[in-house]
Amino acid sequence: MAGGVYDTGVIRLRRGIVLTVEAPRPGLLELAVEVEGRRELAIAYPELTGPVREGDRVILNTTAVAAGLGSGGYHFVIAIEETEDRDPGSEGHVMKLRYTPLQAKVLAVEEEESPGRGALREADSLDGTPVVWTPLHSMLGPVCAGAAVAGADRIVHVMTDGAALPIAWSRQVHALCDAGLLQSTVTAGHAFGGDLEAVTVFSALLAAKVVADADVIVVGDGPGNTGTDTTWGVTAIESAMSLHAVTVLRGRAVAALRVSFADVRERHRGVSHHSLTALTRVASGPVHVAVPTLDDPAQRDAVWEALRDAGLETQHQLVEANGAPALAALIERGVPLDSMGRTIEEDPAFFLAAGAAGVLAGRMATGSARWKAER
Repeated sequence: MAGGVYDTGVIRLRRGIVLTVEAPRPGLLELAVEVEGRRELAIAYPELTGPVREGDRVILNTTAVAAGLGSGGYHFVIAIEETEDRDPGSEGHVMKLRYTPLQAKVLAVEEEESPGRGALREADSLDGTPVVWTPLHSMLGPVCAGAAVAGADRIVHVMTDGAALPIAWSRQVHALCDAGLLQSTVTAGHAFGGDLEAVTVFSALLAAKVVADADVIVVGDGPGNTGTDTTWGVTAIESAMSLHAVTVLRGRAVAALRVSFADVRERHRGVSHHSLTALTRVASGPVHVAVPTLDDPAQRDAVWEALRDAGLETQHQLVEANGAPALAALIERGVPLDSMGRTIEEDPAFFLAAGAAGVLAGRMATGSARWKAER
């Protein structure tokens, strides 16, 4: 900033014209736009922009595509030129994306007008509900499927705000809901668009339990998290604070390990250094760590050696579980599996680790239900 004027900005803006409009999933429009003389792809969230039609002139954020970042090759619509006046619904007073040009008013589950407020007001405990923390959003599918095949009836996802903020961006969430493997969603913090909106992760977890009636809760960032090769500069480390929230709220925390033998980066081969940091230095209380059953003896030994070398056997409860039934359920129901462009065939250990966490949580949930029924 010089002389009160910003010489450079942080957003690359371009104007475009909408050529085609498709709605591949609720809350999201996929557009073909003409921008700078080229036909390119763009995304619009109609809750933020209003209806989008062919021929509309739009203002686009083209920053990520121009920088070659992993936004899927899409620009994002900020506004439609000459749009009609619009007003939000009368309910709700909580603002998400606060103090940005796109701040949005939502009805949070904590507010007086919310149908779930009564139950949430009295809630102060998760009452032993298992909660799985996922360091990557691509683990959500195997975790949900694992919990389902292990007997959990209602699985609820709490999406935190360390990555994508609109839950509509997640193809996986929509596929899992359509397949009957995910029953409800809660968006926490500045994340938005879930079946329930929550101000904090704490109230989101409680809402998942007492409003959405979860047997198993899966908490973690949405797609597109940010990582660096430093110890603390990764959004998964911040979302691992959810494990602390589960402990405070008297739930049973389950950690899904990030495991890979296909990742070319040494820090992510075997057990990722981010998982080890989260479990040795972030988790404040004992956690159930799901260790995947692996057919390759060398890979199995490498995982266990990494966990023991980090001292996790004395800090947490390590439980080996078979994630294969979770992957079979996803394949049977047609839910696609991939992470960072790798399929189950290319990186089976990654998906088996996530499935193992879901199976473990599902077993915990069904065991608790059986125990309560027998009391």
